[in-house]
Parts: sequence; C-alpha cells; structure tokens
Amino acid sequence: MRTSIIALTGKVSLAALLATATPSFAQEAEEESSSEFTVSGNAALTTDYRFRGLGFSDGDIAVQGGIDVNHDSGFYVGVWGSSLEDSDTFGHTEVDIYGGWSGDIGGGLSADVGLLYFYFPNGNEELGGPSDFFEPYASISGDLGPASLTVGANYAWSQSAIADNDNIYLYTDLSVAVPETPITLNAHFGYNNGSLTISDDNDYTDFSISADYAVTSNLTASLAYISTDTGLPSIDGITDDAVVFTLGVSF
Repeated sequence: MRTSIIALTGKVSLAALLATATPSFAQEAEEESSSEFTVSGNAALTTDYRFRGLGFSDGDIAVQGGIDVNHDSGFYVGVWGSSLEDSDTFGHTEVDIYGGWSGDIGGGLSADVGLLYFYFPNGNEELGGPSDFFEPYASISGDLGPASLTVGANYAWSQSAIADNDNIYLYTDLSVAVPETPITLNAHFGYNNGSLTISDDNDYTDFSISADYAVTSNLTASLAYISTDTGLPSIDGITDDAVVFTLGVSF
C-alpha cells in the first residue's frame, strides 16, 4: 500500500533495463516472476498514529512501513513498523511481526488467520516493565452489494506485558468504492475488552470514517476522523477525537 520515492525510481529504472534486456535475461526474469512467492512493501507518513482509536504518537507525525512475503498457497509472513512517542515502556519504535494464512473459503467469503507479535525494541523493561506480547487474529470478508464487509477478532491471552490478563478486540470494517472515481469510503467500529484499555470499566469502543483517494496505482492519500468512547475525560493526543491525514505508497 505504500512505498518510497527511491523505490518508485528503482521501478522505473528496472522497467527500462528489462526493455533492453537480451532474450536470455528476459527469459530469466519471466521465470523469476512465475515464482510461488511474491514480495510486497509499503510505507507511509501519517499526522497521528492511531491504533484501535488510541494515539501512540502523542498527536505527532509518525513514519511507518512494512514488507510482506506471500506464497501461492495463501500463507504469508511480514513485518511492519512505526515510530512512537518515546516512553520507558515502549521506547520510540513499534515492530509488528506476523504470519498466517488468507484465502477463499467458499460462498464468496475469504478468511485471514494468523499470529501477531508486538515487539518494542527500545523499551526499557527495568524502568517501564515488559512490553512485548503475542496476539492471534482472525477475520472473514465478503461483498455486501457494492460494499466490502470485514468482521474480525484479535485475542491476546494473559501475558506479563498486558498485566497478566487477557484482552479481546472485536471489529467490523465497511468499504465502498465510489463508481467512476478514485475514491473509496470506509467505516470502522471496534470494541475492546480486557487489559489493553483506557477506560473506567475495562472496555471501550472506537469508530472512524475515512476516505481514500488513489492518486496513482500505488500512491494513496487518506483522510480519517477517529473517535473513542472510554468514559473518561479526553486526553489530548491519546483518547481525544482526531482528524488524521496519511500519505502512503506501495511497491
């Protein structure tokens, strides 16, 4: 979904090279492209890193990016990272490492199941306590008329980094492409219950509405309104409502 200007330049250079390649080189490139594995990457610049409605960059700009390796069977592994507001517990960087399977399951539906590991390489366990934890996830997606609908759940079992208690996050996403335009409209609703909450009764909800504008085939500008209901007074940069702009590219 996102990439860098350097990567885009590299693509142009590669295309020019292949256009003048010898037959043997072109044949090798064709054989390589038929590999069972595909690699994709993404990068983004966002005005505020919001995760499940909560701010992780204290309302400041965050730099993000990732890479995925996919197999024709549907299995995949990947890594994604983001800058954070510096703290003793999490440091200034989040790295998500994940693997799973996605594919069609019949009836016009597709599924995605896997395991996610939240890793904070700069966290200071002596000062802020443990920070890294695992979280399995699963979702089902399908078309609902002109819209695409996804329902999913992420469950983290009891671990020291999440106060020796479990946590579950349930969500639904709805997306509609506006006909004959490069615009896609999105809506999200989530419910969190357990140790990963900032609320007065151990749970909270979040929702967002957003619009994606496809500037090019791999450059997207997004504008989102994000809100949470924690039952507590709003905290600037963490639980307050936010309008977030993101520019992302893919390669």
